[in-house]
Amino acid sequence: MQVSVETTSGLERRLTIVVPSEEFETQITTRLTDARGKVHLPGFRPGKVPLKEVRRRFGRSVRVEVASELMESSFANAVQQEELMPAGQPSLEVLKMDPGIDLEFTATFEVFPSVALGDLGQVEVVRPEGEITDKDLKEMIARLREQRKTHEEVERAAKQGDQVTVDFQGRLEGELFEAGTGEDVEFSVGQGQMIEDFDEGVMGLSAGESREIDATFPDDYQAENLAGKTVQFALTVKKVAEELLPELDDAFFAQHGVEEGGLPAFKDDVRQNMQREMEAAANNQVKQQVMDQLHKLHSLQLPHALVHREIHALKDQMLQQMQMYGSAQAPEMPDDLFQEQAQRRVSVGLVVNEIIKSAELEADDEKVRGRLEEMAQSYPDPQQVIEWYYGNPEQLESVQMAVLEEQVVEHVLEAATVDVLKSSYTDIVSGKTLPEAEEEAVEADQNSGEADAVDDDEKAVQVDVPADDDSE
Repeated sequence: MQVSVETTSGLERRLTIVVPSEEFETQITTRLTDARGKVHLPGFRPGKVPLKEVRRRFGRSVRVEVASELMESSFANAVQQEELMPAGQPSLEVLKMDPGIDLEFTATFEVFPSVALGDLGQVEVVRPEGEITDKDLKEMIARLREQRKTHEEVERAAKQGDQVTVDFQGRLEGELFEAGTGEDVEFSVGQGQMIEDFDEGVMGLSAGESREIDATFPDDYQAENLAGKTVQFALTVKKVAEELLPELDDAFFAQHGVEEGGLPAFKDDVRQNMQREMEAAANNQVKQQVMDQLHKLHSLQLPHALVHREIHALKDQMLQQMQMYGSAQAPEMPDDLFQEQAQRRVSVGLVVNEIIKSAELEADDEKVRGRLEEMAQSYPDPQQVIEWYYGNPEQLESVQMAVLEEQVVEHVLEAATVDVLKSSYTDIVSGKTLPEAEEEAVEADQNSGEADAVDDDEKAVQVDVPADDDSE
């Protein structure tokens, strides 16, 4: 096999590969000979069809089939021989494949760029730290009670916080309008589930009472034909139910996994969960800063194939999110909408891979086990979940890559400047401690809808770069 390499532009390479005619024709003859014993042709006994006849009938299609297989295998051997690393599938073009001459074809593809790591000492990170106060704990317990609240029907007028069931009919300029009529509509008063005037119109009514009200829709209402318009609603309250918060008793504690120890044990468990949540949020914010600065520290020429692949991955993620939130038909989304984010993710992914290679990092088995144990805590049988991951290599690899990415962050932080910023539990878990990080995280969520069982934060793209990369 003869191979010549040409740099066409930037990261693009073109290989011209020549496979000797003898090897090409031998494989074709072997394929035709095998087919001879299987084909059934009129006038010939099974297995007795002359090779010449088989070649006449099937030679062309077999030649194309063998050429396709030879091009794939020859390309794989050629890039290994020339120490090239394709960043995507090649575009193959046959130049010569006629009988009696060498098979000649070209393979055009992009290679991974060489990555020269910048000075990691230039990285500056702010690490938020805080403590769980008694006020934080009290508010969290209140939220947990709110999540498990129930409603009990009452015979009185509706007030703030009640759950009501209503029938209503709306008219705009005297005419019924689309989605302006409802029966047995249930909502909580004063919780922003209905427009403000509708909420206020319901308050003070008991079951069986009716009222006509004027209600003005907000100027930014999603239905443009109603935005800023005042309509008339005729509404009837059919049921009023007040909310009942659960008592802080053993039954409530058991629902949250605390079987013994009463209120003190429950508070301790909640505090520990809040501590883990706060530490995870702080670590994610530190990681976000590290990834942002790695991106700013390096300027790379990116393979179009990787960026294109990432654009479509981001599109798929957004479509899945839209479907999850009930969008029946996804709009057409141009690639440009995802271009910048895809480029950033690919760039950071290449840098992360270079750090892994240069620092000879490998996923720490103990950290992987710890991550699995943490993930399995919320399941009835944690050990079964852990064993499932260890029995599924692809799923386990996703956890290993998440752990390896954390080790990359730790490696960068060893050289970086890290300042501690004292903050509160609420600000840390909400991302308000670092407004810029919060803004970027929100933007990333809007663009990608990324949700990952291992790590919900924006992640670098993992690209399969061979460990012994010494070429461009």
